Amino acid sequence: MKTKLISVAALLLGSVMSFQSLATPETDFDAYIQGLKQEAKEKGISDSTINAAFKNVTFKPKAVAADNNQPEKKLTLDEYIPRAVPKWKVKQAKRLYHEHFDELKRIGEAYGVQPRFIVALWGVESNFGKFTGNYSVIEALSTLAFDGRREALFRKQTMAALQIIDEGHISADDMKGSWAGAMGQCQFMPTSFLHYAADGNGDGKKDIWTTTEDVFASTANYLKTEGWDDKYTWGRQIRVPQGIDPELQGREEDKGKYLQEWSKLGITSLDGSPLPKLEEDIKAWLVMPDDEIGRSYLVYNNYNVLMHWNRSYYFAIAVSTLADSIAED
Repeated sequence: MKTKLISVAALLLGSVMSFQSLATPETDFDAYIQGLKQEAKEKGISDSTINAAFKNVTFKPKAVAADNNQPEKKLTLDEYIPRAVPKWKVKQAKRLYHEHFDELKRIGEAYGVQPRFIVALWGVESNFGKFTGNYSVIEALSTLAFDGRREALFRKQTMAALQIIDEGHISADDMKGSWAGAMGQCQFMPTSFLHYAADGNGDGKKDIWTTTEDVFASTANYLKTEGWDDKYTWGRQIRVPQGIDPELQGREEDKGKYLQEWSKLGITSLDGSPLPKLEEDIKAWLVMPDDEIGRSYLVYNNYNVLMHWNRSYYFAIAVSTLADSIAED
């Protein structure tokens, strides 16, 4: 009897193990894709788009690894800026600014955005269109949604990407981007494309992958929509007095002060000269990304707009630094 019980238990265990061997990430992913297809259909995406977009889609572990990989060492601004804005990139930015000046000027005037900031974002985001990513956007987004860490975000982006294909802006095969689904030369996420992509050359298309005028117009449209004001720049690097109250720094609305108020608190230009007295004083915020040991800035609302684009102080300062370098020419 004991032998028979052992045999039955072994048989049951073998059946369970056999069943579990069939439940792989790949089979689970296939089932998840069926759910995405059903959701897309319910949202009005055409069958032809759904079939084309999910044709041969597979789980991409590299996208999940990239999403989970956080750098262990945090660079200071003094270390980061020379890497993000090296001399060769400044030289290239100036050359491209002059090469595309006519269309940049036209688009800048139409949207009320200084062209140097359009070029700077282009340079920092994709090295002027050279590094846009080679992942299938649908594949990357589906993988990250399935992974589950930020499922709601990436599921929403997947549906937006399908809408872009369905509207005819780009084919499923040509929709390439980063591991996170950022697309084109301005690295828009699909929802950003739907909100801000613009036709810059009047051909009726919104092509942020290969048409520079559309890249420029889409970038300018984003900035203007989020509150950019071309009467002002982004801010300035400054010198703060020793022992300044650290609670003064931050971008919260109630921490903004006019330049002359900051001047009374002992803040000066970087070279020690007084802050400028403008005909119309401007509100600014004290930003010290590396606390009192690093660089300090007074930033204007245009800097806050750059922070909408990418919520990184370092990113916004890199874009601003490159824009200022173009203006020096």
